[in-house]
Amino acid sequence: MKRKAIFSSFVITFFCLMLIGCNTAGEAQEKRLQIKIAEQYGLAYAPLQIMKEQQLLEAKMPGIEVSWRQLGNTAAIREAMLAGELDVGFMAIPPFLIGWDKGMDWKIACGLSSSPIGLVVNKDRIRSIRDFTKEDRIALPQPGSIQHILLSMACEKEWGDPMRLDNQLVTLDHPDGMSALLARSEVSAHFTTPPYLFKELDEPGMRQILDGQEVMGEEFTFAVGVATGTFYKEQPEVYEAFLKALEEALNFMEDNPTETVNILAKAYQMDREALLDYLEHWDTAYSSEVQGVMKFAVVMKNYGYINRKPAHLEEVLWDRP
Repeated sequence: MKRKAIFSSFVITFFCLMLIGCNTAGEAQEKRLQIKIAEQYGLAYAPLQIMKEQQLLEAKMPGIEVSWRQLGNTAAIREAMLAGELDVGFMAIPPFLIGWDKGMDWKIACGLSSSPIGLVVNKDRIRSIRDFTKEDRIALPQPGSIQHILLSMACEKEWGDPMRLDNQLVTLDHPDGMSALLARSEVSAHFTTPPYLFKELDEPGMRQILDGQEVMGEEFTFAVGVATGTFYKEQPEVYEAFLKALEEALNFMEDNPTETVNILAKAYQMDREALLDYLEHWDTAYSSEVQGVMKFAVVMKNYGYINRKPAHLEEVLWDRP
């Protein structure tokens, strides 16, 4: 009986230790350092390629699991964030404001880049947006994208009607938009960014009829990094490391131009000389600074694309650590 009691006590102790071990493992799993990031297509996201190649975030937080995804537009990023599949998504300011207006628990964590944005056409008869007929289709990433808002601003200036061309929009990511434009079949125009913008203009018969900077009338950030409230509040140390890694990537690009071109040429499968020309374009810049939010917010509220606008910029920015 005594042996049985001892054995029973041993079994109970063993299972208790197993349960404690399982709970500890579960807690460790929950506390595992990780971050899930989404980007889109184009050279506007070049610093992120540097972050990946140099493993800057991993160097700052050994053991962290970094997951990268490339998605075609902000709608896909927004849905992934709502599903808890992403912590940070890079996008333009207008679609961020649309999500914020609808109650998305997200704010801007940082800027990333300023970029040329151009409307390219493939028909000789189209010299301005006034020359579009009802049969012409205009490719851009999605309604509510920065390209859409800039086109709306141009339409408002031209006709007093920001939605004049809305029924002629076709949603295509930049690679597919370029393919459709060059095929001269599905679309007559493509509102895009480098490298697609410059590749299109290198082709015979292609012409740019609208420039984003001219439409806006002031400098603005093209791509910003947006973080969910859950990530910002529950993983402050990872959030801070992410921002520091991004700054390091930006500094690397400035201090190491040759190595930067080598990394990006491989990432974007581009000729080095052509890539260098794109990076040195007067309208291309990489910075964590954020510009243009309030101007976009005013315009979008006036046009009815959002129902409210921030009272001040800080309302839509996460505090920096």
